[in-house]
Amino acid sequence: MCAVVASDIRLRGGPQSLGREEPIRLIFVDDDDDYREAVAAELVNLGFVVESFADGVSMLASVANGIVADVIVLDWSLPTMSGSDLLPRLRREGIQLPVIFLTGHSSQSHEHLAFDLGALDFVDKLRGVPILAKRIRVIVESSKRPAELEVDETQRCGRLMLKPRVSRAFWNAIDVNLTLTEFNIVRLLASNVGNQVTYRAVYDCMHHVGFRAGHGNEGYRTNVRSSIKRIRKKFRLIDPEFAEIENDPAIGYRWGRPVAAERCADGGRF
Repeated sequence: MCAVVASDIRLRGGPQSLGREEPIRLIFVDDDDDYREAVAAELVNLGFVVESFADGVSMLASVANGIVADVIVLDWSLPTMSGSDLLPRLRREGIQLPVIFLTGHSSQSHEHLAFDLGALDFVDKLRGVPILAKRIRVIVESSKRPAELEVDETQRCGRLMLKPRVSRAFWNAIDVNLTLTEFNIVRLLASNVGNQVTYRAVYDCMHHVGFRAGHGNEGYRTNVRSSIKRIRKKFRLIDPEFAEIENDPAIGYRWGRPVAAERCADGGRF
């Protein structure tokens, strides 16, 4: 059953245009009726326009009819179709809105899977609605860009070619099949070719500045190492000799050696 907090909403292909004063519109999917209604009401009080659903099936039906939204918030554990199944379904149907996962049972494996699927955030329900609201605003605002910047640039660094508009990375002209988060990490490293990028900077790229997860003050390093390991594996499926991502255990990672910066002068904008 669909609980509509704001009606007359049509689906948009992406975030609202920069400079518009309209409130952020979001789709919220959670099967717990009491929690869904309480969170939706609080988000409305915080200035959002919300349309909420109890399951992915009803949400997809409304999507088919067309609704406007800037972001989708999905419960990880949904009946019939889980959040981890629903996100790929949305992408197959051409819905490219940013997605945030909510979970009542946070785990590192679920967090990794969420980002591999292309989610932009993974929020524990215990953090509360105000934190969720801040995460939503950060993601939507960072997704807004003036129309004149929407150009199909190609960035090159040696054998690496990046196409930011479609978030694709190519090595030796072969698509590496990176997730959105992995693409952002590679772009960050290649933008600083030859220079060390700290673990914290890589983690901020994966989430947003100030995001905290893991155990202890530096627990995020484990997540960064796991992400880099997956990225290296994908490059080595194309090129077994791939060795561009180097690690300084005390600092972080870098793309290539300092002298390699000259290789990024051939048409790139790093």
